Amino acid sequence: MRLDKYLKVSRVIKRRTVANDACDAGKVAVNGKIARASYDVKIGDVVEITFGEKKIKFKITSINETVRKDDASSMYEYVD
Repeated sequence: MRLDKYLKVSRVIKRRTVANDACDAGKVAVNGKIARASYDVKIGDVVEITFGEKKIKFKITSINETVRKDDASSMYEYVD
């Protein structure tokens, strides 16, 4: 699954276009490298997103094409 779609499906970022723009701006890194929106995510990848001053870092635990809103947070776990 593409990185921008994963961010949208997992509800880390609300809209796919916003996720795509964040990737284009270099604000999303996967396994320590700046990633493009077309990056193919895999289970175990560590994603880091910079939102202004705030950074979030999480590990991908599952990849699903569709997921209910309540179950979206089970697709990743936060890493310090």
